[in-house]
Amino acid sequence: MREIKIAILGMGTVGGGIYKLIEQESASIMHNEHIKLVVKKTLALDYSIDVPEKIKARDIDEIVNDSEIEIVAEVMGGVHPAKEFEMKCLHAGKTVVSANKDMISQNWPDLEEAAKKGGGGLYFEAAVGGGIPILRALYDSMQANTIDQVYGIVNGTTNYILTKMSGDGLDFRDALKEAQALGYAEANPTSDVEGYDARYKLSILASLAFHVRVPVEEIYCEGITGVTKLDIEIANELGYVVKLLAIGKKTANGGIEARVHPTMLKKDHALASIKGSFNAIFINGSAVGEMMWYGKGAGDLPTASALVSDMLYAANVEKHRHATFENKYDAGLAQINDNWRTKYYMRANVLDAPGVLAKIAGIFAKYDVSIESVLQRPGEGAFAPLILVTHEADEKDLRGAVDAIGEIPEVEARPAIIRVEEQEG
Repeated sequence: MREIKIAILGMGTVGGGIYKLIEQESASIMHNEHIKLVVKKTLALDYSIDVPEKIKARDIDEIVNDSEIEIVAEVMGGVHPAKEFEMKCLHAGKTVVSANKDMISQNWPDLEEAAKKGGGGLYFEAAVGGGIPILRALYDSMQANTIDQVYGIVNGTTNYILTKMSGDGLDFRDALKEAQALGYAEANPTSDVEGYDARYKLSILASLAFHVRVPVEEIYCEGITGVTKLDIEIANELGYVVKLLAIGKKTANGGIEARVHPTMLKKDHALASIKGSFNAIFINGSAVGEMMWYGKGAGDLPTASALVSDMLYAANVEKHRHATFENKYDAGLAQINDNWRTKYYMRANVLDAPGVLAKIAGIFAKYDVSIESVLQRPGEGAFAPLILVTHEADEKDLRGAVDAIGEIPEVEARPAIIRVEEQEG
């Protein structure tokens, strides 16, 4: 049996989960893997659980300079000082495992270069999908496939909020308050509800799936703050549910679609049944077809499960694995297609007067967007909600049409849109 000494940077919910899981599953790990994981040092400002004083490090250098520590788990969150701490550990030849999707997605080239120079590994299964082993599947199980699609629900907070809006009829603010009360949403929920968290994850996921770096800043991103109770109700009437999806697709010209936004899906789509804080990710491979991974996307023990799995994986490999693509800031980047084609739902608050629909239809025709269906709902005062669903249209054409519609005097403000995905799943 081998003894592997580790350190944990950050002892909040996830750091505490790692510590508890190693204690809880120690006998099983030793039996299955013939490895004993020993937490030698921890470094944190605050501790979610009690740990012996003797293992609390004074600073990062105490960990970096400890030659017995082979693996460091970084679960501090944020970009700084997490990046600097990881870089120090990697340069010292230690393997780093991390759940820090925003820091990794934005600094992956630097971290990987440091890992290669130091001779250690860099693993981040927990950065996407919590306890779902999706990245390992891409590395170790899908090599015989060309993957042309990867998409799904990768943020449990927004999925919980949309589930409550759909199932309980709550508006966005009330659903968010409930998510915060239950610990699913942070006091400052911006990263989740504006889609940033899902964008970080899609950058990592799409890069590994398509073997080309998909930079965070190139991914279209739109959150759920503009989704209303009315949108949810009408989606239900039309046979759809609303989900925040992270979507990556290869295009016919060799480019890649990479986008995060609220999406209407048919009720019979498998993702439509994913409720609460759960995540689900689809991959379409040339040999296996479509596969789905489902599970808890966050939480102390699910995330800790992925981190400890990375530790054991790193301890067992003869040679650490790195990205299969040119992982540079300014080279080997994906060709991002920002003009995808799909159907659209549009909601506009319009003056209840003759000729308004004709003006809107005329603008759609000018931008080569055709209308599939029209609905109108009673409004308050002089304005009423007008809802249109289009046939498939180009994104840029649709945006141009919506901007022009927002300038019509009889339209209260720029209309809201939700993209509609008709793909089966």
